[in-house]
Amino acid sequence: MNRERQLSGSNGYERELRIEILSFLRSQSSPVTRVDLCCGSGRALLEAAAILAETGETERFHIEGIDLAGLFHPNPYSGLLALREEGIESWRPIAQYALVTCVHGLHYVGDKLSAIAKAVGSLAPRGLFIANVDLANFRLPDGKPAGRTVASRLRRSGLVYDAKRRLIRCVGPRQLRIGLSYLGADDKIGPNYTGQSAVDSYYDLSPF
Repeated sequence: MNRERQLSGSNGYERELRIEILSFLRSQSSPVTRVDLCCGSGRALLEAAAILAETGETERFHIEGIDLAGLFHPNPYSGLLALREEGIESWRPIAQYALVTCVHGLHYVGDKLSAIAKAVGSLAPRGLFIANVDLANFRLPDGKPAGRTVASRLRRSGLVYDAKRRLIRCVGPRQLRIGLSYLGADDKIGPNYTGQSAVDSYYDLSPF
């Protein structure tokens, strides 16, 4: 995870997620609430908050940033932006979100599917969930790859997976039921496609 990732540019959220974040938020009906999971230092969120403050748009927006490390930059926009030291596993949604994002954070989570389920279940009717996820980090109890099965069942639940960009998307709330029980994780597998150490997640496959 790049803890200093910016809102835009070559090291930006918008390039990673293939979305113009502020344009998307401005297209949503008020009130507009966004949460970024594994937000790092909060730099990109602070940049977005600064733009909204400069244009006088703070009243209709609320932004949250969640990160386990809690090493946030100073936040002068506390009325608009809340930065909280918290892991995805313990995160509890507080709203119906117009946008839920997670840039490369799911690579380091044990129960990835539970995190995805929580995110898509918290969406507003026109809300968008978008995150990086690597199917190579899903395993069956015997260690065999589970990525194709996971992708198939996510698609049946209404999510879209872009294998080329390793992005998962969902529009509108979903109750994720895909018949995979979490068994545990292995954090000793080494780097994934990002070059950073990742976590393999093990699931028991049941009929679907």
